[in-house]
Amino acid sequence: MLNRRPRRQMNQMNVVPYIDVMLVLLVIFMVTAPMFTPGVIDVPSVSQAPSIDVRPLEVTIDAQSRIQLIDNEQKTSVASPEELAGQIKALLGDGNRPVAISADANLKYAEVVHVADVLHQAGIKRVALTVKQQTQQ
Repeated sequence: MLNRRPRRQMNQMNVVPYIDVMLVLLVIFMVTAPMFTPGVIDVPSVSQAPSIDVRPLEVTIDAQSRIQLIDNEQKTSVASPEELAGQIKALLGDGNRPVAISADANLKYAEVVHVADVLHQAGIKRVALTVKQQTQQ
């Protein structure tokens, strides 16, 4: 027993078990990440919105869902999107003039898209939405 050396204290930490745990966790996350699907937003669909290069007919929809058609500063109230489509087709004839929809910011998105979709289904191909650019303060 006299030949034994006294035991030395180990002053280094063994990190191999920690690396093993981290690799296992990495593999678990890599396997499970593709299984999660991101949240799906159910937005109404509408056809493409072409660019506007001439002065369009303007359709305004206020917060109470009242629709007005503005053509060269002349305002006409309209009862429904279907009636609006008929009036616009009569104004346009065979022309290719665009129609711009301006809606109140507090109006439901589905109502605005419904008006755009009714116009598109009526054969009015150039329908766009107008927006107001935010000013930076």
